[in-house]
Amino acid sequence: MYKKVKRMTASMRIYHWANALAILVAVITGFYIADPYYQAKIAEPAAYKYVMAYNRLLHFVSAIILDVLFIVIAYLYFFSRFEKPYKKLIPNYQNIKEFIEVFLNLVTLNRRKNFDTSHSDSFNVVWFTVLHLLLLLMLFTGFQMYVAGLAHGTSSIGAWWPWLLHVATDWTLYVFGGLHGVRIVHHLTTWIILIWVMFHIYYQVWRTIFWREGDIGIVFGGYKFKKVK
Repeated sequence: MYKKVKRMTASMRIYHWANALAILVAVITGFYIADPYYQAKIAEPAAYKYVMAYNRLLHFVSAIILDVLFIVIAYLYFFSRFEKPYKKLIPNYQNIKEFIEVFLNLVTLNRRKNFDTSHSDSFNVVWFTVLHLLLLLMLFTGFQMYVAGLAHGTSSIGAWWPWLLHVATDWTLYVFGGLHGVRIVHHLTTWIILIWVMFHIYYQVWRTIFWREGDIGIVFGGYKFKKVK
């Protein structure tokens, strides 16, 4: 017998898929900006010649979407009325024990399952927190590379914008050893995020197969099914 359990609200699902789409666009356009891998010298019409400009525009827009979503999700971590994920990040006995049990459940292929699967567990919360920290690092390094191109100290919206970016991101130059180091960290973090995404998809499919509780449906309908003894 199974009990239907709500795990994600409609807004949470929207944020999830908006994040996924923005990451996909940012990765594809980012790879092109770093190394143009398809034809940029298209004949006619002339509007289609600005391939790099379009890629940069899409990259910038997707980055802004990710930045806004980061702020929204950070707020929900503490003030959501549905659930407050920050509580799972507190390193107390209960959370540490649950984290270990979920990990053991994974590595033993579900032979050991000593935790409640009807709510978001500490392992998943930590895993998603890692993603958002990686996206935050991408924000700072990306804006530092962007402001480096505004060497004249102004922009189409005024001098305040480059000034603000310098104040917020110049620390990355000292931490990562200059602009070259910032660029390397930005690119390396992209690959780490791709690894994160691959494991995330694998783990959700894995849980759906081994737990048989419909976890893959959470991001589509918001619900899963918990087996009642």
